[in-house]
Amino acid sequence: MGTAITIDVLDPAPGAAALVGDAVAWFHEVDRRFSTYQHDSEVSRINRGELRPDAASPDLRHVLDACEAMRAATDGYFDAHAGRSFDPSGYVKGWSVEVASQRLHAGGAGHHCINAGGDIRVRGRAPDPQGWRIGIRHPWQSDKLAWILAITDTAVATSGTYERGPHVIDPYTGRPATTLVSVTVIGPDLALADSYATAALAMGRRGIDWLAHLHGYQAAAITENAEAYRSDGFPVVDARPDDTA
Repeated sequence: MGTAITIDVLDPAPGAAALVGDAVAWFHEVDRRFSTYQHDSEVSRINRGELRPDAASPDLRHVLDACEAMRAATDGYFDAHAGRSFDPSGYVKGWSVEVASQRLHAGGAGHHCINAGGDIRVRGRAPDPQGWRIGIRHPWQSDKLAWILAITDTAVATSGTYERGPHVIDPYTGRPATTLVSVTVIGPDLALADSYATAALAMGRRGIDWLAHLHGYQAAAITENAEAYRSDGFPVVDARPDDTA
């Protein structure tokens, strides 16, 4: 997965520890199957022409179909082939966390938070009466936050350039997108929120207007010039305008 993953479960049920273990095993399975760094992953084998997409696992075929659907939904800005080889990372991380959250909920651990490197899914009761408190990292000062959110039963995805550099490619120019340095999208499905954040980052400033018209999702963005934008419904409980403007 290329990042640290934390799972916080508030349920005292005896089976909660086993459910968390199953979630961890799922994340390792996803890493083995979808990694672009592991030589024997399905994604690597597809890119070398050793595995036909129609012969891949059901999960990989689902991701292929989902990535194509997202490409159509984002005017081509979410493109798993933008870097010439197939790289579904912009969808897979959010999707894998969403699946893990659904499994925890179905198993009886309905009150939890999963955080995979800033891709976050929360469900149920939170430690704070206002909801789960989620900090959105400042893009240039790692010890500061741009916003603090209070959310319940919601997904949060952030795509940015501050950790991996300009790694999101604008598929129309073939060059890394640099106009936006951080995009955060929240909504009911982490797979979609993750994809939307990646697409908006690739769009640049156009992505800010595009995000404003997403049905059922709220968003915020910070530009390379330190300008901060957020939609009216973005659930901020503590904003740090001095840190983002």
